[in-house]
Formats: sequence, structure tokens, C-alpha cells
Amino acid sequence: MHPIDFCTTGMFIIDDIYPAPSAKDQTPFLNVPGGAGTYSALGARLLSPSSESRRVGWVVDAGHDFPSSLRDMIAAWDTAVLIRSRDAPTTKGWNGYGANEHRAFKYLTPKLRITAEDLSPQLLTAKSFHLICAPARCVDLVRGIESRRAALGQFLDEPLFIWEPVPDLCVPAELDNTIKALEHIDVISPNHAELSELFSVVGTTASGDVDRQVIEACSSKLLSSVSSERASKIAVVVRSGKDGCFVNSSSKQAWLPAFHARSPAKVVDPTGGGNGFLGGLAVGLVRTGDVVEGSKWGNKRE
Repeated sequence: MHPIDFCTTGMFIIDDIYPAPSAKDQTPFLNVPGGAGTYSALGARLLSPSSESRRVGWVVDAGHDFPSSLRDMIAAWDTAVLIRSRDAPTTKGWNGYGANEHRAFKYLTPKLRITAEDLSPQLLTAKSFHLICAPARCVDLVRGIESRRAALGQFLDEPLFIWEPVPDLCVPAELDNTIKALEHIDVISPNHAELSELFSVVGTTASGDVDRQVIEACSSKLLSSVSSERASKIAVVVRSGKDGCFVNSSSKQAWLPAFHARSPAKVVDPTGGGNGFLGGLAVGLVRTGDVVEGSKWGNKRE
């Protein structure tokens, strides 16, 4: 068994992607491998050479309609993937883009969430876990993973938990629950729109650019919402699209540019970009121990 640096509880989804109305080519991309689990695993894998590729763990629920071509693609990545057969259709999603990279999403087939009980003993030993979920479920996942790790009877260092809040629940009504979840994780990473919506403010300027002062203030509010002891152990990493990301912790603050800043024309489709970033950040954080350096890994996962 290979040691595991990264494990995601995000799902594998087969995506249909529809471009924004402003795109020159309106041809949709159909039956694309996607999902937060897939893209985060890909981000981690791109930063794991062949000697470390099996340190990347994830779960794929393959329905009775799962294409053999996707099995071949997954096998080619040579990761510590757990593929489970499912007597139902594979989870499928619809993605539609609007202005300023706004993405709408809906499920086309029933989804099958991944829980702590679904992780194999090998995946449970991971040094970092990527969670994409609601605040309450974040707490449940962390507790479930910690409980199952304890039951393994091994001497394991405490893992890192990197939490990606779901967009629909980045709203003021969930702020208290979000703060409660901060007691259980090491990194919270909303995007700039989600973070600003959590505090009922506008996170962009009139020209559509990220308002850095707003993002800095909101991320500081999150850190100040917990005890100073807890704040010293966590970081807020705000994914900000073409403007890169902002890292805020008790000891470090930094804006990091997007890797594509010199060649944005090469970006065909931003779907999964944030998930991939977090996979890169997670393995970077595990291997360097520094959240700014880890975020650089996420930015440069290409």
C-alpha cells in the first residue's frame, strides 16, 4: 500500500457543459468527465510525478452506463482510486455559463454522496482531505473520518482538512454554521463571489474585477470570528478567477496571480478550475507545510 497524501470526498460526475452566450462557439461539450472529486484529484495528480501518483486517492461510483473509455482514462492516471460499481446511472450534471464566468449547475441523474464510511482503510490514512459540502455536513465528515481513522489502530498524524463550501449555502443565513465548521478544518476556500455573498456585500468592482479590499476584509472577518488560538491554526484561501487567489492566515497574507495571466487565450473552459486548484493546494501544503507555497502549487497545477 502506498502512503496517501490526498483524498477527496467529492464525487465523479459526467458533465454536459454549455458555453456562455457571448462565446463565439456555442457547441456544448457533452459527456465530459467532471465533478469536484475528479478535478481535485486531477489537480493533485498533476503535481504528483509517477513515483508519487498513487499518493492521490479518490472514489468513483461507476453506474451501469459508465463508458469504458473513462475507465481507461482513470487507469492511465495511475492513482489510488477506488472504483465502485453502482446498479444505477452514473451521476450526471448540466453546467451552463453566463457572464463573468458565472456557472449554473443541476443534476440530471440522482447523485450518490461519498461519506466517511465509503473510504477504504488506505484512503482513511491520507495526510489531507478535500471536502466540498455544506457547513453541517463538513463537521459530520470531519468527525466521521477522525472516528474511522482512530478505529484503524494506527499511529497517524492529524490530517489536514481543506473545505470548499458549496455555493448555494454561502449566504448570510449560514454564516453561524460556517463559523462553527471553522473549528474543525485547516483551510476554508470559497471563491470571491461566495465569500462576499456570505457577508451580504459585493465582491466585484463596477468593471467586474475582484474588489480586493472587500475580499481582504471578509476573509479577516472569518478569521476574527474564532478564538485567537483557533485562528492561528487555519487559513482562508479565496479563489478569485482570473485574479488568482488571496491567502489570509494569522501570520501571512498574499495575493497570488493566476498562472494563465500571461496566456489567458489558452483557457478553453474554467469548469473544475477551483476544484483542481484545491487538489494542488492540498498536496502542496502536505509536502511544503506552508499555505502560501501550497497555494502557489494550486495556481500552477498545469
